[in-house]
Amino acid sequence: MKTIDVTVVRIYINEGDAMLKSLLKRLHDWEKVRGVTVFRGVTGFGQTGPTHTSAAVDLSLNLPLVVEFFDEPEKVNAILDHLNTTIKPGHMVSWSARVNETL
Repeated sequence: MKTIDVTVVRIYINEGDAMLKSLLKRLHDWEKVRGVTVFRGVTGFGQTGPTHTSAAVDLSLNLPLVVEFFDEPEKVNAILDHLNTTIKPGHMVSWSARVNETL
């Protein structure tokens, strides 16, 4: 099995941030990254914010979202340079990984 090095990025936002659509458009249409997945959290909280939960009494629709994508390190580094100007500090993590490559 042939593998290649990639960088995985995870971005933490809330539904109420209204940035998901533009972020996905950038990653899919402009950057054409290899893969993107959006996870909707059941419960979450940040360093300075309240707990967001999907409890029946909470109808705010402000649940936590995690946007995860990966691609080759050089491409991801260029994307991160741009995203650092739009994503709040402390809301983006990245790490090295390997992905199986088609023959």
